[in-house]
Amino acid sequence: MSAPLTIIGTGLAGYTLAREFRKLDKTTPLRLISLDAGYFYSKPMLSNVFVQKKTVESLKISTAENLAQQLNAEILTHCAVTKIDPATHSLQIQDNTLNYSKLVFASGAEQIRLPLSGNAVGKIFTVNDLEDYQQFYHALHAKKRVAILGAGLIGCEFANDLQQAGFEVSLIDLAAYPLARLVPPPVGEALQQTLVKLGVKPYFSQTVTSIDTLGDAYQLRLSSGQLIDADVVLSAIGLRARTQLAAAAGLNVARGIVVNRYLQSSDADIYALGDCAQVENLVLPYVMPLMQAARALAKTLGGELTAVHYPAMPVVVKTPAFPMAVASPAENSVGTWDCVGEDIDWKAIFTAADGQILGWVLTGKYLAEKQALIKLLPPLLV
Repeated sequence: MSAPLTIIGTGLAGYTLAREFRKLDKTTPLRLISLDAGYFYSKPMLSNVFVQKKTVESLKISTAENLAQQLNAEILTHCAVTKIDPATHSLQIQDNTLNYSKLVFASGAEQIRLPLSGNAVGKIFTVNDLEDYQQFYHALHAKKRVAILGAGLIGCEFANDLQQAGFEVSLIDLAAYPLARLVPPPVGEALQQTLVKLGVKPYFSQTVTSIDTLGDAYQLRLSSGQLIDADVVLSAIGLRARTQLAAAAGLNVARGIVVNRYLQSSDADIYALGDCAQVENLVLPYVMPLMQAARALAKTLGGELTAVHYPAMPVVVKTPAFPMAVASPAENSVGTWDCVGEDIDWKAIFTAADGQILGWVLTGKYLAEKQALIKLLPPLLV
């Protein structure tokens, strides 16, 4: 039997690629390698399921065993790839050497951790997969106070969800307002006011410097000197592409594994997609770019060379108290924001000097304009 097409990672990127590939090719040997149990689940749901009282079991959509049958694939669970040798088309898992025909990185990203001091740094939770969520879920049992480090997309979604689920949430960020990298100040400030009305305690323009145990709880010291007590601490500072294994194999890496329009790395038989990939200088850790990439790469791996195209792909922010969709302007875009709105209803348009709309933020009632405004945006990658 020939060496299998091998995918490292069984998150949404890995499983979507496998499904798309199997639509085109039913028989080529296929192997997926998972760090965890290989369950298929909706990762975007993890930041807004507490108020729905979802259990860990209810989030599992399918097991690795069922998926192996559906995909006619071998799925190796609880396995860490420790080395890749492109010259011999092989990879190492513990003491085992496995061969591959083509290799795909779908290994995702990991949470960035702040360089904190204190004796409880190791007690900070991150939620980046189902197993992380399970540990966080159990840690919250009979607890009340949650401190969230980072008021980006994930931090704000967790803050909204946990506060509405009955927890007391403190939200901490170095920026002056939440979602500072995605939205202009008036919208971010309106979001902050909405979260505060829910009961979220805001700590902005400062960061955490240390975390120590305080009885059965924890005490966080902020850069301002202020102290916050919490029963559970969640870090949502941001994501960093997992590139270490690719770099050790000699592949070009930057903010992600560097790939071309065909999602091909600096090695002709190794590809990458999803949160770990840098496509034409774009690192887009969202669902829609991942789906576009999986469909294109499946065709390429099936023998039909297909470049990935990124149309305008707004991101839905799961903050029910402040419903929002964001179409961010491309990096280094030059233009100005024009904002109109009040309370939870805002429309912010980012326009270039020539009048071209390059991005927008819609909240509340203005979400009704989403489809019309999508059509005015340029594609992210033609």
